[in-house]
Amino acid sequence: GCWDHARRKFVEASKAAPVKKKGTKVSKADVAIGKIRKRYAIEKRIEKLPPEEKTRQRQQLAQPVLDDLKAWLEKNSTRVPRDSLTYKAIQYTLNQWELLIGYLADGRLNISNALAENAIRPFAVGRRNWLFADTPRGAKASATIYSLIETAKANGLEPFAYLYHVLRHIGGASTVEDIEALLPWKTPLKKMQEG
Repeated sequence: GCWDHARRKFVEASKAAPVKKKGTKVSKADVAIGKIRKRYAIEKRIEKLPPEEKTRQRQQLAQPVLDDLKAWLEKNSTRVPRDSLTYKAIQYTLNQWELLIGYLADGRLNISNALAENAIRPFAVGRRNWLFADTPRGAKASATIYSLIETAKANGLEPFAYLYHVLRHIGGASTVEDIEALLPWKTPLKKMQEG
């Protein structure tokens, strides 16, 4: 249900198309990209609105754009060769349609899952390395460190400074409250910078 993925398929189709000569029609992939771009323009305009208003604006502004795009996709799915990247992009978008339009019902949802993918990328990259953790305890230790680093990032803290702060103070923690005070969302930046 990510519009970035759907758009990327059309971008790939556009790049793979033969070079256009001046005065020739734009490709169907380029037309789809233009229609999808309208969606992003709407999101840019409403990004700072509260969720309830964003939902209302999406239904008012984005729904007609999406209806137009879907009609165009259905009409053109039979007008491109089945082995083309454009056909595959059209089919992907149509097959994902219900998921792609799910964001219309809730202003808290994003049209892209790029932020979530970026947050888990270190885990995906490290996955192969974890095969060599040697022991279950080593794997658990790695997972703990990765969790601390990513949680620090998610809370706007510089990971090295946060880990340094935790390691300097955890030995003196004698209560649950002392340990909880070291959690990333409870560790003020100023306190960390002071050591």
